[in-house]
Amino acid sequence: MLLLHRAVVLGLRQACRLKCTHSRLCIQAAQDSPHIYTKEEVKSHSSPETRIWVTLGSEVFDVTEFVDLHPGGPSKLMLAAGGPLEPFWALYAVHNQSHVREILAQYKIGELSPEDQAPSTLKSSDPFADDPIRHPALKVNSQRPFNAEPPPELLTENYITPNPLFFTRNHLPVPNLDPDTYRLHIIGPPGGQSLSLSLSDLHQFPKHEITATLQCAGNRRSEMNQVKEVRGLEWSTGAISTARWAGARLCDVLAKAGHQLRDTEAHVCFEGLDSDPTGTAYGASIPLARAMDPEAEVLLAYEMNGQPLPRDHGFPVRVVVPGVVGARHVKWLGKVSVEPEESYSHWQRRDYKGFSPSVDWDSVDFDSAPSIQELPVQSAITEPKDGEIVESGEVTIKGYAWSGGGRAVIRVDVSLDGGLTWQVAELDGEKQCPQKAWAWRLWRLQATVPPGKKELNIVCKAVDDSYNVQPDTVAPIWNLRGVLSNAWHRVHVHVAP
Repeated sequence: MLLLHRAVVLGLRQACRLKCTHSRLCIQAAQDSPHIYTKEEVKSHSSPETRIWVTLGSEVFDVTEFVDLHPGGPSKLMLAAGGPLEPFWALYAVHNQSHVREILAQYKIGELSPEDQAPSTLKSSDPFADDPIRHPALKVNSQRPFNAEPPPELLTENYITPNPLFFTRNHLPVPNLDPDTYRLHIIGPPGGQSLSLSLSDLHQFPKHEITATLQCAGNRRSEMNQVKEVRGLEWSTGAISTARWAGARLCDVLAKAGHQLRDTEAHVCFEGLDSDPTGTAYGASIPLARAMDPEAEVLLAYEMNGQPLPRDHGFPVRVVVPGVVGARHVKWLGKVSVEPEESYSHWQRRDYKGFSPSVDWDSVDFDSAPSIQELPVQSAITEPKDGEIVESGEVTIKGYAWSGGGRAVIRVDVSLDGGLTWQVAELDGEKQCPQKAWAWRLWRLQATVPPGKKELNIVCKAVDDSYNVQPDTVAPIWNLRGVLSNAWHRVHVHVAP
């Protein structure tokens, strides 16, 4: 979602370059000598034929040339046509930043009349007012919608991440769903049957449990930002967590509806019950072959660590797709269908894809790249923290390692001198099955600090059972969305005298 928000700046800049002499002359004239407009006049400009005006505070803007370039689609901006932006910026709060306002100012055509600047009697509800209470230890990357990660020193304290500390990735306000009236709609194939399943109905299917790690595509994005600015939330190393999930296997539910693996190109599309003001829900998809494979263990999960799913994590039902990027684990699941192609959701087709470092926002073609499914091998240091002072003698280094697609981590190498020499860390965690290593390995190394050293450049890299290994630097894997960031993780610490 942050792609949509921050891409507004790009869209505005593109709009500024449009050659529309008439509108530009009108706008320039208005800026030189501001016109005064009533709310009724603004309201009358709500279509391309009459031009599209909006207000923000006491200011009036003509955004006609920007509508078709709006990153969230014309329909979202048209909701505000002839009226105020505030109710919609309340939902997408990232718009409300100084650099966005500065660019928007280029579209200003005048001011609202003093009579219409009085506080409106129209009450607009805050879509985030009913969000759940969160653990204060979480590092918040955005408040509305809420996105947060646990501090690194808590992340690897337990093999299973406690529910309150599990990283939270929300794209929209958190829905507050009644478990008694909840229904999950499974669209059947031609000749099959569509299902409308209550929570109790889901419990009638055989209960299946797995331990699986979820990782956001943007985990460690902050390191890519240090190379060159990218668009997205400033995740550090904590957009990853592990839980014990329980629920019905997706393959069992699809089979009940009459689905079979007839088309190997088909996708299972998921639609959440979270939505924006247009009614557009979060959506994603996975290949039908994965969904129908019992060994892939895809769940319609209703429990997390032995408890009902917390609201932030999809209550009452979410998808859990082991070994696959977190963006496909749709929360607050409302609908499942089998389609000839992958989901047409923005988050499937226009986000969560990787590109060459040479691709920028003027040349990017989202149709040219496949959607991220399985993630590459990953590891990070959680202790000590960057900049910390460690004692001379010995240092304890801890972290996590994980690889997508069920590939097991077989080794973690750690260096104290920036990668010149290496030591092998000890791996902790559950025994992993081949092709079904859904969860991370925690690791630790008790290392001797070389005598006389005043600082350590600690580096880690993981190797999986396909002998995939992390790249050594960030620059060659940099991409404009800052996804798939898995270069060697580096921590610089000082040694106490």
